[in-house]
Amino acid sequence: MNTMDRNAMMQEIDRVVAAGPYSDDWASLSQYEVPEWYKKAKFGIFIHWGVYAVPAFNNEWYPRNMYIQGTPEFEHHVKTYGPHKQFGYKDFIPLFKAERFDPDAWAALFEEAGARYVIPVAEHHDGFQMYKSELSEWNAYDKGPHRDTTGELRQALQKRGIPMGVSSHRFEHWFFLGGGRQFDSDIADPQPGDLYWPSVYMADDFNNPDLTPAPTEEYCRDWLLRCCELVDRFHPPVFYFDWWIHHSVLRPYVKKFAAYYYNRAVQKGFPAAINYKLDTFAFGSAVLDVERGHFAQAKPYFWQTCTAIAKNSWCYTEQNQYKTPYTLVCDLIDVVSKNGTMLLNVGPKADGSIGEEDTAILRAIGKWLRANGEAIYDTHVWRQSGEGPTQIEEGQFTEKDTQYTPADFRFTVKENHLYAIALACPGDGQFTVKALNRRGPGEYLGVIRDVDILGCEQKPQWRQDDQGLHVSAPFVSGDMPVAIRVTVG
Repeated sequence: MNTMDRNAMMQEIDRVVAAGPYSDDWASLSQYEVPEWYKKAKFGIFIHWGVYAVPAFNNEWYPRNMYIQGTPEFEHHVKTYGPHKQFGYKDFIPLFKAERFDPDAWAALFEEAGARYVIPVAEHHDGFQMYKSELSEWNAYDKGPHRDTTGELRQALQKRGIPMGVSSHRFEHWFFLGGGRQFDSDIADPQPGDLYWPSVYMADDFNNPDLTPAPTEEYCRDWLLRCCELVDRFHPPVFYFDWWIHHSVLRPYVKKFAAYYYNRAVQKGFPAAINYKLDTFAFGSAVLDVERGHFAQAKPYFWQTCTAIAKNSWCYTEQNQYKTPYTLVCDLIDVVSKNGTMLLNVGPKADGSIGEEDTAILRAIGKWLRANGEAIYDTHVWRQSGEGPTQIEEGQFTEKDTQYTPADFRFTVKENHLYAIALACPGDGQFTVKALNRRGPGEYLGVIRDVDILGCEQKPQWRQDDQGLHVSAPFVSGDMPVAIRVTVG
């Protein structure tokens, strides 16, 4: 797109913002309300797929670390592909063929997994767009696979009624390839619009919102244009941002984007929600995302956690260390009980196939949800999120393979049902839910009329006393959480 076209697009952005109903200030943006469908969905699929899946080494930060001397990625790159001057990151693009990419198969798998929304990364830190773009030739339609992979996936998901959002990590591209400026590499003097532009070298103090050298006005405008292009291309019901948009220089552009996106949603009739991290947005103007972490207690506001099937990477690598379905289902239950939704990442291979490990894990989650999804989807928080001896550490990057006990429960409610989900199945099938005791009015949801075990045809025996609700279900076994449905009347 030439300069005049970019100027015309900026004028259109200003026009949409001026038209309202939202303006680019926090007072206006804080009037935003989270769409009901999003709060009810509870479980989504995140997708990290791009050129970085070709080297498939360590993680999705390979493009940055391969240009930082002394890192394992740098050494691996030289040993495997040769000097950076001869084979740089751009040279992986022709190898990114996606010859086995089948969007319908992806959509079918995500549906089988029980996902209620899907968010592919449309552009990661590496600056390669995974969709057909008018702003840069460095995209999957013009190079590499020569397919509008994001657009094709959206069509496949639409057939199944699954909403597709988008994720932009573009702002981090400012510094992502900057290490290549520190030695003789193929990153020399990139011009605006190039894949390697701007490749500014920065220290790793990225949580500093005033880190210098700060992105330029030209770069911030380019970021805004790319984000608004995604809005107009895909009408995404969720727009996910990674953390670095909290940089102070981008604040005016963040507010302008939010106003544009929310106004376009009103104008075109689609729901809209922004995911953000750290302190980028004023409270209530978007949905907070906690990366690889939880809250210790339920929150009065809706939130999201993003995590991955792999412990060590968001993209596919040959070194991936996989979580168990049990761990991921427990994470989902914990998050939902605390008024959240879980966005679970899968990393496809460079050829477009989804690995056997990822597929098996997604299917195992889906199997549990088919039997127990009633206790997850469309539910609300109860007066307490859970009980039990196992403590959850709060905050970003705090997740771990927590080993729960049969005394650890999480609670959700829907209609006239309370769901007490045991995070570990007792060997004898004897459950005690202490919160549902008979000590007095207001201590539980209402008068208990019936008790069932989701996914089981056999009826358990139950009784209630001052110590709690005791449920006897010796026919229950296995290594997955057990959902007890309590019907009140």
